[in-house]
Amino acid sequence: MGHFALIDDQNMVRQVIVVANAAMEDQPFPESEPIGQAMLVESGFTGTWLQCSYNASFRGCYPGSGYTYDPALDVFLPPAQPGSES
Repeated sequence: MGHFALIDDQNMVRQVIVVANAAMEDQPFPESEPIGQAMLVESGFTGTWLQCSYNASFRGCYPGSGYTYDPALDVFLPPAQPGSES
């Protein structure tokens, strides 16, 4: 099982889903990511899907809707909190 975040063209997370695929479970990240992405395409999902970690073992933190993805750092970032500098 893997978790995948849908990223829009502004690198905003729009959705996070669970992908159940036995072939992915046999591979560690990052090798598991293209397997899950191929399954999503075969299932009719469109867009950019990036694997994320529920226990935050890679790509920073577990994202939710409104989080952003920083491609330079290859991490998900939480939304800015009110009163914080951006």
